[in-house]
Order: sequence, then structure tokens, then C-alpha cells
Amino acid sequence: MPFRPAERIRQPAEPMKPIVDPAGWYPADLEANDDWIYELSETEASEIRDAVAAIEASGKNIKDIRKEDFQLPTLDEGLAALYDELNEGRGFFLLRGVPIAEMTKHQAGIAFWGIGTRFGRTVSQNAKGHLIGHVKDFGGDYNDPKVRGYQTNVQMSYHTDQCDYVALLCMHPAKSGGASRIASTVTLYNEMLKTCPDLVKELINDFYLTRHGEIPPDEPPWYKLPVFSFHDGYFSGRGPGVHLTKAQDLPGVPPLTEKQWEAIRAFRSMVGENHFDMDFRPGDIQILQSHVTVHTRTQFEDWPEVERKRHLMRLWLLDKNGRPLAPGFRENISGIEVAGIELTAPVDNLVAA
Repeated sequence: MPFRPAERIRQPAEPMKPIVDPAGWYPADLEANDDWIYELSETEASEIRDAVAAIEASGKNIKDIRKEDFQLPTLDEGLAALYDELNEGRGFFLLRGVPIAEMTKHQAGIAFWGIGTRFGRTVSQNAKGHLIGHVKDFGGDYNDPKVRGYQTNVQMSYHTDQCDYVALLCMHPAKSGGASRIASTVTLYNEMLKTCPDLVKELINDFYLTRHGEIPPDEPPWYKLPVFSFHDGYFSGRGPGVHLTKAQDLPGVPPLTEKQWEAIRAFRSMVGENHFDMDFRPGDIQILQSHVTVHTRTQFEDWPEVERKRHLMRLWLLDKNGRPLAPGFRENISGIEVAGIELTAPVDNLVAA
């Protein structure tokens, strides 16, 4: 079934009241059909090939590519509809058919970046200033406060990245497992409001979150955000993942109350009942609106060959014209900046970063 935007029915969102929003989907809605997938036509795929070739011929560095440098005259209409879907629709989509099988990693990075320019400004994902991240198993210990989950092969807790949109390009899927697991925070809020409104009230307050040791100048090793928030009639939700629980070991962070722990457990239980699993094919690009979805990844088994190991390229995208956020909110979700670090866009990495 061709891509079809979600039905646009929205009412102004208010705290402690049910939310009516197109991003409030249930797993059964996505299982019923695949109209949330946008499959590239041959004409659109050819435009990507031509745009990549033009960038290579120019010698332009990937991090310097602007929207006007990467010409997609036909595909731009479809990408505009997908941008609208992030902010006024389901809050996510899957773009299928980027022809990476015939591309080098550098060419795939160009294609990914060029498509990303239609959705926002790319920001750094780590203390090394990487504008293109790489989701791989580097054998890290997920329980280590300074190890981020995407560097391992274990199932992560549900979380939200420090950006408006997180984009993933599948270079190689795992041998088994590794499904992208997503849930609507609009749905989670509404379901919790039905069963435990007192715990919803807890999640509207600020929580401390770890910076994983990636600390901007003159900043503490943590930042504060609520799980559920409201602004200008729009709802935003962020997952209470390990960013929150690992912060409990940081200096200056007060211990969570029993009521807060109860609210976190209730959220995690509810998300377990309302998630949707999505398998990636090579050349798939998934983009999630961070303010209405939480995501994780199921545990996976990798291929023994280095060149076949699971590998996703990742972009963190900032869009100040996107979904309205409470004042002071965006300052904490605008990527990771460390003084003196040069921004780069590596198309692969061999060690954890």
C-alpha cells in the first residue's frame, strides 16, 4: 500500500486531560497496513544517485552539504509530505529503497546527509563531535554509566535522543534480532491517565538525566527535563530510560522518591504493552519525531564477518520550526557539544564513539 498521511485530527493538549493527536497510534494501527512506509520510485532513486554523483564531483565535505547542493526535484514533494508527517501526523515514517547496495560508504553517507537536510540541522551526537553516528556492537557494558546503549548488542530501555528527530539508515541488518521497537508517548500518556493519573502527575515534573560524561563547558554532568510536558496546545513526551536511572549515581542528583520510581515502572510497563517492532532492510531510512515517540532496539546476534555486522548510520536533527516545546526545553536536546572539538561526519568507525 502506498504511503498515506495519518488523519489530521487534533485538539489542544492540556495537562491531566486526554490528548487527541494523530501521533497517538496503537500497534494494531500499524500492523493493519504498511501505509506508513514511503517506497522510492525508480525516478526518485535515480535522483539520489545523481545528487550523490554531483557532490562527489564537487569534492564538498559531507558536513558542508546544504539542501540546495543536493538536488531532488521530484522526491522533494514526497519528503515535504514526510516532514509534515513528523510534526502533524504519526510522528515517524520509514523511507524505503535508498540504493546503497551500489554505493560506497562515503556515497551512502552523502545520500543520507542530503536527505536529512530536508528535515533539520544536523548536530553532534557525542563528545567527539560526530555529526554522523554509527550504531554498532562494540562490546560495551550497558550498565556502565559512560557506555551508551547503541554501542552494545543488548536490548536497551525505551528512550529519546537529544534532538528533534533521530534518523537511522540501515547499512546492514543483524543476523537475527535487532528490530527497531517504537511506541507513541501520546498513547502511553492517555493509557496511564486512564489507569494511574496520580503517576502521570509525577511524570509532568522534572527529572535529572545523565550526560554520559559528555559535558558542555561550565555545565553539570546532568540536565533536567520532564517526561510529559505541554506548550501552546501541543504535548511532548520523552522516555524515562537509562539516562534517568544512571543519573542517580551523579553528584548533586537527589534520590528518586518511591512515587517517582512507581511512575517510572508504570511507564515502562505501559510501553511494553503498546510497542511496535519494525525490521530494517538495507537502504531503509527511519525518522522519528523525538517528542511523540520513544524507541529501543531488541537484542541481536551479529554476523561473524566484519563486513556483514549490523550497522546503522545515524543523524540527530534539530528543527526550531518543528513541534512547539516549552521554554528552555530545546536547550537540553540540541545535541552534544564539547569545547575545542572539531565537528566531523565520519562514514564509519572502528571503535566506540
